Amino acid sequence: MKKRTLISGSKYNTQLLYFTCSSLSADDSHLYLMSDRTGSPNVFVHDMLTGEERQLTDNTKGTLKSYVYFDATPHEGLGKASVCLDTHRDMVYYIQDDNICCVGLDAKPRVLAKVPHDRVTAFTHVSDDGRLLCVPMTDARSLDYDPETEGAGLDRRPIYDIDGRVQEEGLSSYLCVYDTETGTMLYEKRIPKCWITHVQFNPVNPEIIMYNHEWSSFDCGIRRIWIYNHEEDRYYNVRTEGADDWVCHEMWNDDGESIIYHGGYAGGLAMVGRYDMLTKERREISLPPDYNAYGHFTMDHQQNLCCDGYFKFPEDIKKVRENSTDNGPDPHKKDGEYISKVIPDWDKGTLQWIPLCKHDSDWLGQDAHPHPIYSHSGDRIFFNSRVMKDDEEPKFVEVYCVETK
Repeated sequence: MKKRTLISGSKYNTQLLYFTCSSLSADDSHLYLMSDRTGSPNVFVHDMLTGEERQLTDNTKGTLKSYVYFDATPHEGLGKASVCLDTHRDMVYYIQDDNICCVGLDAKPRVLAKVPHDRVTAFTHVSDDGRLLCVPMTDARSLDYDPETEGAGLDRRPIYDIDGRVQEEGLSSYLCVYDTETGTMLYEKRIPKCWITHVQFNPVNPEIIMYNHEWSSFDCGIRRIWIYNHEEDRYYNVRTEGADDWVCHEMWNDDGESIIYHGGYAGGLAMVGRYDMLTKERREISLPPDYNAYGHFTMDHQQNLCCDGYFKFPEDIKKVRENSTDNGPDPHKKDGEYISKVIPDWDKGTLQWIPLCKHDSDWLGQDAHPHPIYSHSGDRIFFNSRVMKDDEEPKFVEVYCVETK
């Protein structure tokens, strides 16, 4: 097992950007982070050579209400779910108050566009060529509730079925695509009876967007992952069998020809899968029965995977703790402890697990999910952790890395 290295942290919370984009510049020289060290969350950039950090955004109004941050403030604050990075150009895109903004390593913040007042947002994405920004929006009624009386758990998420409300009341989500230079909305695609929280441009063809149906109240195994082809103005679901399975956290391969995801079979084993865009073939690899700790899979540029859950040694005894974020639709408890490199052989249907270190995160809330990502060179994995402690000291989310070689 290797030693994890603390990158940034002290008496405040610091975390990576959401893993659907990298947090690292293309040359791995700068790491982009979110931190509440100023009293409100803001975006910072960490120089990997000198260790110096610089604040890029100027938020003073706390956290904006959006997906995952259910009990935050409507129309004010930083959208922590909105921050995404153009790794090739060191440009950060984010939502602050009702403004869609951008800021660069050497460029001042500017407003590109406005979010309509009657919508809520979620995880955004910028195209690989840097020209397009997709902001997923949903009718605000989907999250219209009083978190003090109608919320539950650490994140005060609604106690009602959000997707159920979307279906019953005929609410919609919108794929809103903007020109990153001018801020002009290039198109808006309405998806009826859908709650979209994750969007990702195809790395090779930005006319293709992958999106999701979040927390599906029925048929999760086939409703989760969708493709929208703008040229053809057509959308379709990726997984068409196994309606009672649970599927989650889809992401593109670098070549845009395949998608990986993870989940679990109905009443059975956890699995990781790959979908081929050309052949429509789906290959899924089941995990051992005792690999039942929730985790995320992400990928490096050589198609190796990394994971923050599932793996365990035979002699491991899992820690027992109350975790309010276990109340979601996924069937696996959030009690994974390891950061692992995972080498798949899709033809043989095998996974080689290489545990690198313990992350020891308590998983309490979205920000404490490790959400590991590879460096672009593949030599390190970066992850979040709020390390579990036995004393009464305050615990903070911090960013670590571990070498992969």
